Amino acid sequence: MFLSGTLLNAAAVAIGATIGLLVGSRMPARIQQTLTDGLGLFTLCIAFALALTLLMDRTAPAGTDLIVLGSILVGGGIGELLRLTERVDALGDWFQRRLARGDKPSRISEAFVTASLVFCVGPLTILGSIQNGLTGDIQLLAVKSVLDGFASIAFAATLGAGVYLSILTILVIQGGIATLAYLFGANLDPVAISAASAVGGVILLGVGFRLLEIRRVRVVSLLPALVLAPIFVWLAAPLRAALGQ
Repeated sequence: MFLSGTLLNAAAVAIGATIGLLVGSRMPARIQQTLTDGLGLFTLCIAFALALTLLMDRTAPAGTDLIVLGSILVGGGIGELLRLTERVDALGDWFQRRLARGDKPSRISEAFVTASLVFCVGPLTILGSIQNGLTGDIQLLAVKSVLDGFASIAFAATLGAGVYLSILTILVIQGGIATLAYLFGANLDPVAISAASAVGGVILLGVGFRLLEIRRVRVVSLLPALVLAPIFVWLAAPLRAALGQ
């Protein structure tokens, strides 16, 4: 089944978030802060690895780095014109108003946005969903499910129940990619997939900065870059062919 890996991933996050909520209620604030810092540092490491894998690859087609940069800049501009950050924040705030209890401070919106970005921006999301859609193989998404399950424990322990809402994002994003791969998989370009993964790494840097409270990067506005990167690779292919690259 081409959605089996996505369903497994959603279940892993649900289980991890439940464990995190049970543990987090007994956890001192200083430990929660340390866990958040650890998640931020780990996210930065993953982000650098994703971005540099392609940008430092000497076998990658010439101009790939410019495609990544162009995707980020153009995608960010489109995201701001569409006010994506405000729209997603508003959605998170809507959930927060509906789900928060009494006057107790709530981080539902922050948990929803942060967990959704971490779980759905990265190579395993893209490659795993494509593999699942093309062949039904869930190996990559099974690995991602284990990683996301442990991460959701830490997120739920520090940010709260809003992590559950990221399951909706997983179902939509990963399910959508798997469905497209199932329908149109024969035309996928490995360079385009690598470019999208590198863009995902750059976006994850912004998530890491937010977790570490270095800077509240408007990462949601950069999400259109994930779509633009494969398009730019496709547009650049005739030029590379003309130049014999």
